[in-house]
Amino acid sequence: MARTMVVVGNGMVGHKLVQTVRDRDAQSSWRIVVLAEEPRPAYDRVALSSYVDTWDPGTLSLPGNEFDDDDLVTLRLGDPVETVDRQNRTVATVSGFRQHYDVLVLATGSRPFVPPVPGHDLPGCFVYRTIDDLDAIRAAAGRAMASGGPGRRAGMVVGGGLLGLEAAKALRDMGLSPHVVELGPRLMPLQVDEGGGGLLRRLIEKLDVTVHTGTSTESIQRDSGRLLATLAGGTELDLDLVVFSAGVRPNDALARSCALPVGARGGVLVDDGCRTDDERIYAIGECACIGDRVYGLVAPGYAMAEVAADRILGGTASFPGADTSTKLKLLGVDVASFGDAHATDEHALEVVFNDAVSGTYKKLVVSDDARTLLGGIFVGDASEYTLLRPLVGGELPAEPAALLAPDGNASMGVDAVADAAQICSCNAVTKGAITSAITDDGCDSVPSIKSRTRAGTSCGSCVPMLGKLLSSCGVEQSKALCEHFKQSRAELFEIIQATQISTFSELIAKHGTGKGCAICKPAVASILATLGNGHILGGEQATLQDTNDHFLANMQKNGTYSVIPRIPGGEITPDKLIVLGEVAKDFGLYTKITGGQRIDMFGATVEELPYIWRRLVDAGFESGHAYGKALRTVKSCVGTTWCRYGQQDSVGLAVELELRYRGLRSPHKLKSAVSGCARECAEARGKDFGVIATENGWNLYVGGNGGTMPRHADLIVSDVDTETLIKIIDRFLMFYVRTADRLQRTAPWIEEMEGGLDHLRAVIVDDSLGICDELEAAMAKHVENYSDEWKGVLEDPEKLARFTSFVNAPGTPDPTISFTVERDQKVPVLLGVPEVASR
Repeated sequence: MARTMVVVGNGMVGHKLVQTVRDRDAQSSWRIVVLAEEPRPAYDRVALSSYVDTWDPGTLSLPGNEFDDDDLVTLRLGDPVETVDRQNRTVATVSGFRQHYDVLVLATGSRPFVPPVPGHDLPGCFVYRTIDDLDAIRAAAGRAMASGGPGRRAGMVVGGGLLGLEAAKALRDMGLSPHVVELGPRLMPLQVDEGGGGLLRRLIEKLDVTVHTGTSTESIQRDSGRLLATLAGGTELDLDLVVFSAGVRPNDALARSCALPVGARGGVLVDDGCRTDDERIYAIGECACIGDRVYGLVAPGYAMAEVAADRILGGTASFPGADTSTKLKLLGVDVASFGDAHATDEHALEVVFNDAVSGTYKKLVVSDDARTLLGGIFVGDASEYTLLRPLVGGELPAEPAALLAPDGNASMGVDAVADAAQICSCNAVTKGAITSAITDDGCDSVPSIKSRTRAGTSCGSCVPMLGKLLSSCGVEQSKALCEHFKQSRAELFEIIQATQISTFSELIAKHGTGKGCAICKPAVASILATLGNGHILGGEQATLQDTNDHFLANMQKNGTYSVIPRIPGGEITPDKLIVLGEVAKDFGLYTKITGGQRIDMFGATVEELPYIWRRLVDAGFESGHAYGKALRTVKSCVGTTWCRYGQQDSVGLAVELELRYRGLRSPHKLKSAVSGCARECAEARGKDFGVIATENGWNLYVGGNGGTMPRHADLIVSDVDTETLIKIIDRFLMFYVRTADRLQRTAPWIEEMEGGLDHLRAVIVDDSLGICDELEAAMAKHVENYSDEWKGVLEDPEKLARFTSFVNAPGTPDPTISFTVERDQKVPVLLGVPEVASR
């Protein structure tokens, strides 16, 4: 019979524990009950500030948050544990729920520290810790913005550390002018030194953030609905709200209440196996004090979760110590620190590169013989962090000053990193584990390494290193399209564009070998179509298409096809709805409304397709390209047309975008959406390119997708007008079409791109390569030359002749196709599969 583990807390570390135990408990010997304080499942608190971009809690969902379908995991939300009875091994929640345990794990995290400033509990004062906290801040900011009055509305953040600067960004994104008040002599005093802090302050102040360091808040008063904060020294700030982000304290109240020992500065005392002095109780994460220290970062918490899971399952793992390295982007400024960043070792030497003109500060801390790396700090440019951090404690591959030079990375490679060094500190994955996955387990790509080792699946800062390790292990990441072309798809695109080759046979004769295959033929056909080489079923191109493109429809499992006309933006008139109903009824087609706001009609035979298209084209419909690697749909909500929350005309923009990009052939399918406000009803952040309306214009997100590996899109520009938005989308799509690999969605394209999103932004927003005019011209040519593929078939007898099941017996239907009826519609019957009674 399974024993019972009770986990108190459902934060990131508690979730990691449950996930680890379930992954390793092959005998299903433990039943897990999770008792959570918050009303929602575990989410990515590290990325909490990104919530402001969408106001969609789903964007913070943790990978593997799927315990609803696990019979051995029970999750009880919004019902925190109130008491622990150690003698009887039971816990009781505030609602009165009681649960017996065999093992109890405290993962209660931390609580925000609010300095005892007079007025700290006034209305308009908040902490910055949870989704609910941000919702409350947002509501207050909204009221402030709506109240009007002279000048821009202002907010104050008490605390200039990591979370304080993230809170400042959140306030700025809400339209407020932030003040940051830090008691220490500089911003981020725990992570950066005086030189780095000075540069960080200058860079932050350029972004409309006022910084006050070396001072404190003496009082907060409320007057006429506003707040007046008085700083030490007499400075007064007229504010709309105050956010306290002055650090955290271990949430150890439950442990104290049941007489578990705690550390001198708080935190439940645990040994190196994460066990308290009660052998049945463990503590992990920010609530634990291990080695006389409390860690406020997720990586040490994850390490504790791994240790506790191992011990609970009978192992002997010990806490290995913590990597407190930090790399993040604060208000757009790169900041990183690692190792002994402040040179606390009395024999340590510091090597500093400070370029105030370019806005970069770099420091390495080395041993007294300058051979061993002890730590470092980067502000403004943290590109060296990924390679240098794993070298801490090891011998430097070059002179320290050379490593900080602009081309310093050229003198250092991944071979200099020891196998025991952690490449992914979030998930404690070493270089040795990654190279073993490559050499022993056959991982030959960054995605396969991620799946096998979990490296790069949290903050993502180590992803560039994964590609370098592949190359270091001798894995040639071939760019060849297939055995017939040594060139990549992107290289073939450039060849075809430059030489104006218009047929596959000419291309393979001049630049390939053999006769081609099912990989290269459709890929080249797509490139030819993108570059405007006529109808895809014209001449030789017809022989290159795959099954769906060959008949301009999606083949279903019984050999019939679906017909999906375009419905731009999901907007359709009653008359057109009636046409769809009549066509489906007349041809006996199964109908279904899709998630892309279109109507699919299933069950058409090859012979019927032109007749169906004729009815639809005559009624003003055209191909929806559901069969092709092309733009599928641009979903929309109703926006300002109907919705009282709408901020822009989302339907109008969606229709404009869908009509502009229809028929654009690309490496993979493209999906888009436009939401009229931050409520995100069109789910734009799950699309290849998604648009969300703001009060001032539009935010553009790129690189999202659903499917087997869902990914939310990333913000690339904000508050742009419609003309600018369309220009950037034009550039994004044409750059993707030109450079992506065959069958590569936009999400992995961006992820595997050198420099990732930052490089993409530089290319399509800042025009770093000088190609934006060319990309816009290419899109303009596509728009000008667009024609409906269904109509092209109907107007050409030669193309029409292709639409038959039997070439030698045109007009004869395929006798293997048959149907049955379910829920008043016909569905396919497969040969050899018994019919099921209608439901």
